[in-house]
Amino acid sequence: MALRKIRTEEDEVLKKISKPVVNFDAKLQILLGDMKDTLAKAEGVGLAAVQIGILRRVVIIDVGDSHGFMELINPEIIERRGEQRENEGCLSLPKKWGVTQRPMWVKFRAQDRTGKWYEAEGEGLFARCVCHELDHLDGIVFTQRLAEGERVYKD
Repeated sequence: MALRKIRTEEDEVLKKISKPVVNFDAKLQILLGDMKDTLAKAEGVGLAAVQIGILRRVVIIDVGDSHGFMELINPEIIERRGEQRENEGCLSLPKKWGVTQRPMWVKFRAQDRTGKWYEAEGEGLFARCVCHELDHLDGIVFTQRLAEGERVYKD
């Protein structure tokens, strides 16, 4: 597989809405492999296809918990509960951080690499990551989700 360039905040593609995946073909398999390699190299916990310039509703997540590595195609959150205010960063906004307000628990549905629908749920960091990555699919970055009274800071 290949490493892809992660787009940063100056790139207008990050503000665009991604389109659903309709073809579960070899191109999708290559994209998923490239995204996995890119995420590992960047040492991140999640990556949306739009972050590498591909406007498709594809997300990968690996927060190192019991969920393991996950591929979410055409994902949608179907239930949220609770609240968490935590520090958040993004591979597309390097060295920027801020406290966001996200649900503590989420349940979502998505398709796997073959097109089969599944549901999953999670809490804490996993829930925050799901919300963060799905926001990317709608052209939203974490700085637009800062908790009330919070600001972005740089390290």
